[in-house]
Amino acid sequence: MSNTHLELSQVSIDFPTPSGPFRALNKVNLKIDQGEFVSLIGHSGCGKSTVLNIVAGLHQATEGGILLDGREVNEPGPERAVVFQNHSLLPWLTTYQNVELAVKQVFRGQKSRREMREWIEYNLDLVHMTHALDKRPDEISGGMKQRVGIARALAMQPKVLLMDEPFGALDALTRAHLQDSLMEIQAQLGNTVIMITHDVDEAVLLSDRIVMMTNGPAATIGEVLDVNLSRPRNRIALADDTDYNHLRSQVLTFLYEKQRKVEPINPKKANEQQKKAEVA
Repeated sequence: MSNTHLELSQVSIDFPTPSGPFRALNKVNLKIDQGEFVSLIGHSGCGKSTVLNIVAGLHQATEGGILLDGREVNEPGPERAVVFQNHSLLPWLTTYQNVELAVKQVFRGQKSRREMREWIEYNLDLVHMTHALDKRPDEISGGMKQRVGIARALAMQPKVLLMDEPFGALDALTRAHLQDSLMEIQAQLGNTVIMITHDVDEAVLLSDRIVMMTNGPAATIGEVLDVNLSRPRNRIALADDTDYNHLRSQVLTFLYEKQRKVEPINPKKANEQQKKAEVA
């Protein structure tokens, strides 16, 4: 039985411009079940981040709306935590204090000081960062900062974890370690996760469903792909898995054939290429 707890219904948004309203999203409809991991993928400018920001309550839809457990979403709230590509930690606070800030905001009056400390340490342990409790952001690596950002979001005990290309700025090895950590955490906690990514392999590895967006303006959902790969997932084993490679191929076909991004021609660059061709 389906347990829809997040529903986007006919979500459209216009942004004002000097030449009139610009429709960034048009009639986006999506139902997400409790505990689902959903990835949004598409070319730059297709409105992925705009969808995430509307779910987070940072943008207001011009038309349509969003329901979380039957209640309308129209402002930010602790039941929806966001992890950005940039870790956005406060540089003057330690690892512990950065997470503590969120915990105090959500649980003040609900947890004792001791319970708060245990809860902060529990969430830092989930992301393997208890060894760096007293270190400030400038004393730890980029991957570690992102781990702290994830711990801070999880410590708010959100119903929905929203991730905007959380591993986009990291090197491939660090990215792989964090993807594995995220799969472990989600298996343990059963969070509902919506993640934006440009990485096809990441989307297939992590997701239950992949939502493929059409190119903007007036972007919408083009296709939704079910990822019926058993969990836990092992990236090395999946590399030779027929189903995995078929899913990967379907996403690539959508992005690079059905929604091929045509880049505007740069006359200067075209001239240079023509001259090179003539010389050759």
